[in-house]
Amino acid sequence: MGTTAMLPTAAADSWRVDLSKVDGDDFGVTVDSGVLRPDGAAGARPGVLVTAEHLLSSTADRVTARVEAGRSGGVEVDVRGRAGGGWTEWLPAGTTFGHAVTVVQARISVSGPAAVHAVTLSADRAARADSPAASAALTYRIHATREGLVGGTTSNGHKIVERDHFVSFPSTKSVSPKGTGSYTARVCRTDGARCEYAPVWEVGPWNEHDDYWHPADRRAQFASLPQGVPEAQAAYLDGFNGGKDSRGRTVRNPAGIDLADGTFWDGLGLTGSGYVNVTFLWTGSAPASGTVSTAGAPLNLRAGPTTSAAAVGYAANYAEVPIECQTHGESVSGTFGTSTVWYRIGPGHYIAAAYLRTEATAPPCD
Repeated sequence: MGTTAMLPTAAADSWRVDLSKVDGDDFGVTVDSGVLRPDGAAGARPGVLVTAEHLLSSTADRVTARVEAGRSGGVEVDVRGRAGGGWTEWLPAGTTFGHAVTVVQARISVSGPAAVHAVTLSADRAARADSPAASAALTYRIHATREGLVGGTTSNGHKIVERDHFVSFPSTKSVSPKGTGSYTARVCRTDGARCEYAPVWEVGPWNEHDDYWHPADRRAQFASLPQGVPEAQAAYLDGFNGGKDSRGRTVRNPAGIDLADGTFWDGLGLTGSGYVNVTFLWTGSAPASGTVSTAGAPLNLRAGPTTSAAAVGYAANYAEVPIECQTHGESVSGTFGTSTVWYRIGPGHYIAAAYLRTEATAPPCD
């Protein structure tokens, strides 16, 4: 119900969520006379309703939720926030953000016989949190496997198509709402020959709450493991947790990321499971960013600002990418008209501005 492209609603520090309708970024839920219920379309997963963005009257670092439910059942409310830049990760309502935010969005998950009549959100300051200093996004070497499952549905409601382009991490914190790339990863071969910028649309492999890119004090599970080490990797290689995942299944590979078929085969040119370098782009504070918008196909990364430069991977449709700088090159016609401007979004990675939606003004490339 609403996406990051929608305008924020009127400012207030306590507000009631609009439960009057279901729209494109919601999945597996139905609304009847203002009552939210699961509709079974999500299968064993909870149904999800994503609220519109809400502009706060003042900065806050915590959002709590009051739920009125007519039947017992599973109801969870996660929230995220931003203050002019990228979104925080999804966190359970009541959790303190790492810094103050000005815009808030909620994700309501329902399962079983749940019937939700009302959700009221309230924002406040739990601590004197300031905006974080600029930082580089975290990068780790992670074992990757291929997602497959064409025809299936991801946890955000996306139907998987042949040679699809998205990635999956074993945590619900980093799942982008359907049709968005607010959480995007850069995945590269270990030799750096090819990379893809792809949105996070699924949960897995193995675990569901293993946000292993965080330090121990922020990691939801398995805090005894080193930062950057997935539980599945430790279980498979070192016998951690008796060699089992959080649900007691024997871990049969060390994967900490799943790649959709198109990302695996076409974006990176992989032929089998193996290690890749993963940059969790939302963990950094890039000075500017933009969203890739094509007719659906991934956009070629070029080694220079021209279509004749070597293709070095892809930026998937909906991927939200950092903008390091801009330069002029070959004129390209795309989604946003014709332009000679090209953006550098990573080391040796250029994309045509004609396919990037952004309000940022980037500095010139050296």
